[in-house]
Amino acid sequence: MARLGPALLLALLLLLLWPRALRAKPTVRKERVVRPDSELGERPPEDNRSFQYDHEAFLGKEDSKTFDQLSSEESKDRLGKIVDRIDNDGDGFVTSEELKTWIKRVQKRYIYDNVAKVWKDYDRDKDNKISWEEYKQATYGYYLGNPAEFQDTSDHHTFKKMLPRDERRFKAADLDGDQTATREEFTAFLHPEEFEHMKEIVVLETLEDIDKNGDGFVDQDEYIADMFSHEENGPEPDWVLSEREQFNEFRDLNKDGKLDKDEIRHWILPQDYDHAQAEARHLVYESDKNKDEKLTKEEILENWNMFVGSQATNYGEDLTKNHDEL
Repeated sequence: MARLGPALLLALLLLLLWPRALRAKPTVRKERVVRPDSELGERPPEDNRSFQYDHEAFLGKEDSKTFDQLSSEESKDRLGKIVDRIDNDGDGFVTSEELKTWIKRVQKRYIYDNVAKVWKDYDRDKDNKISWEEYKQATYGYYLGNPAEFQDTSDHHTFKKMLPRDERRFKAADLDGDQTATREEFTAFLHPEEFEHMKEIVVLETLEDIDKNGDGFVDQDEYIADMFSHEENGPEPDWVLSEREQFNEFRDLNKDGKLDKDEIRHWILPQDYDHAQAEARHLVYESDKNKDEKLTKEEILENWNMFVGSQATNYGEDLTKNHDEL
């Protein structure tokens, strides 16, 4: 049998040997803009008739596909149980802030599900923590034991470059600095875009990914090359020309022809709109019969079809779970 070259071996290892979590980890992204509410996009116009957007925001996109199997009576009964959990201070009212917190939690459930699925791949000593050494051996053990195999590879994402990058990210996620990650810290490691204290790592990794000449900035050509592979002598499509205009008009804030870290942060971590907050305010406005800017359980149940009813009560699976998981 012919001996595999290092480059091919590296590709096979990346595909076959690496745990699922590493492949899912957003170290390389073509869609660079980080949406704070991962699954929650723009509200479509005239959605009030179907309430689909409201259901997906309130319950989660995946669960909304199954909850419509429930009867209206069961839907309202289970909605009442959800309301009790949303009312964090137990005062009998649900505010827009409490709804926002709930919606953000629901929209982030998928990342916790991902961590739960891969946890055992890394927690080798079963102590319910993952040390840097455990992660390093699970992910880079073959490379560390056979470094000569990779000496001649020219791929940008070699183990040699990825190892210190992962270690840097792990240390940023490890808030107490004990070289081990709790589930929350490991979640921040795998999904840094979802955690405020990891945002600088997201910015730095984005810069490193795009900055091919290593000058610490992203010029327009690097910005375009990250999203478009130009064929030799081929014309640029219209959308690329539009992106060049976006770079000049909206990305390069100080008009020096390149993006620094602050400008990259402004680009990929937009702070101008909070979808969860907007949806929470919408739900309160539509259900607040006495206009006191907060909801009672009765007001919510009276408008149950907006929250969970009709064709979208996505909570079928989670409403049968222990709600402490949320």
